[in-house]
Amino acid sequence: MIDYYDWPGGREAMLRFGPADGPVVLVAMPFWEEANRTRSLVVAMLRRLADHGIGGALPDWPGTGESLIDTEQATLFKWREAHEAAANAMGDRRCYGVSIRGGTLVDLFGLLFGRWHLAPMTGEAVLRDVIRLRAAAGLRGDEHGLFGAESPVRIAGNRVSPYFLAGLAGAEPYDQPGVPRRVVRLGHDRGPADRTIDAVPPWRRAEPQEDAELAALLADDIAEWIASCEG
Repeated sequence: MIDYYDWPGGREAMLRFGPADGPVVLVAMPFWEEANRTRSLVVAMLRRLADHGIGGALPDWPGTGESLIDTEQATLFKWREAHEAAANAMGDRRCYGVSIRGGTLVDLFGLLFGRWHLAPMTGEAVLRDVIRLRAAAGLRGDEHGLFGAESPVRIAGNRVSPYFLAGLAGAEPYDQPGVPRRVVRLGHDRGPADRTIDAVPPWRRAEPQEDAELAALLADDIAEWIASCEG
């Protein structure tokens, strides 16, 4: 169902899945075109989690989805504020963060009982991808002073604020002391991980595709991890 949450800059939509009580996961999606390629997998994963008795919340961030804010007005700080507000909207439920790729850089302010990260990225890695994407589109990575521009730059069809890009410099996934964190990676990603799954990352595909098997694997992993945290 569609729900809404309020953050300091307005109101945004949020898809809700599963039971209305018990533990719930709050998803932070990857950035820009990777979110489009990953969304169907995330929805399928949240539906499988509902079968495990775990609720799910998939919020729009400012400037994404059905948001009334222009994409170019979004900043990393605004997304972090929105993530915190979405976590607070879970009320007294035990809320766990599920973050994917660049989404791991958004989950910073929320008071969560644990964090599950899929292929976490640093801000510097996101910026390298930005340069690669622009090069693939025939643009110089630093055209018009990409990282010091005063006007929005185009990244995979999205007009992105230079302040958003500046906020990525030095950003790292949040590993809060005393709060459980699990890292899962896919395919040939050999970074530090608690588990690596032999699967094609959805964000590397040319078009969004259904992958029920991967969605089930990820949902099972999250459910088992939450059960260990709850125990």
